Amino acid sequence: MPKREVIETTAGQVAAELASRGIRPDERVTVTIKPEQDLLALGRKESRARVVAAGLSDAQLDRLIEEARAEVQPTLG
Repeated sequence: MPKREVIETTAGQVAAELASRGIRPDERVTVTIKPEQDLLALGRKESRARVVAAGLSDAQLDRLIEEARAEVQPTLG
């Protein structure tokens, strides 16, 4: 069984990377797609760090988030 290997490359270079490793075009491979960053998670992490640095507690942050959600959600009814 061939060894597992992680290759980081662009979508356009996948075939060339496989060929450079001697993998024939008719061989089966598994490709995992992973975006560069999860921007939403990164934004949340950075925002939380700023809030904590400003001296707010998690409870205060949660309250601010709920208030903001209430402001932007349309009124149902």
